[in-house]
Amino acid sequence: MRDYAVRFSHIGLYVNKLDPMIDFYSRIMGLPVTDRGLLHGTIPIAFMSRDPQDHHQIALIEARTPEHGIGNVNQISFRLPDLDALKRLRQRMIQEGYIKEGVTKHRTITHGNAWAMYVHDPEGNQVECFVDSDWYIEQPCSLHIDLDRPTADILAESEAFCRAQPSFKPIEEWRDEMRRRIAAHDAA
Repeated sequence: MRDYAVRFSHIGLYVNKLDPMIDFYSRIMGLPVTDRGLLHGTIPIAFMSRDPQDHHQIALIEARTPEHGIGNVNQISFRLPDLDALKRLRQRMIQEGYIKEGVTKHRTITHGNAWAMYVHDPEGNQVECFVDSDWYIEQPCSLHIDLDRPTADILAESEAFCRAQPSFKPIEEWRDEMRRRIAAHDAA
């Protein structure tokens, strides 16, 4: 029996060239860029959304190259209601054998604006399960967290980390800015 609920949230796509994809999803589909930067310090990435509740509905990663044979899908992402639900889902995946410490590739991180667990489904597709935080910091951001620690400790450390970032703001302030940005984008 599941004691957590997941909801589909967004998708990440590998792309050949970032700028034409941003142009299409922005100019034609109406999704403004919410953040843009370098993933792992080297890989261009853009986040886009039409919904101020979602930091991104699409993540575009300029890493689809013929020599790497990478397909289109970077990840399929599911939102959970809270950090304890994410911890219960992780325990279920361990019990069911989808996560084997030291064997199965998985990671647990904070993005500052969310806590996430990355796992792979039986055919190797990356699945992100995440919980939104109450804060915004510039993306991309990735810092390891230990989901076996007490929830209160994870929350306190994550908040301190976020508040130390120059781009820190409460998520509602960021969402208000996004509402104005989307309205300006639509008016252009």
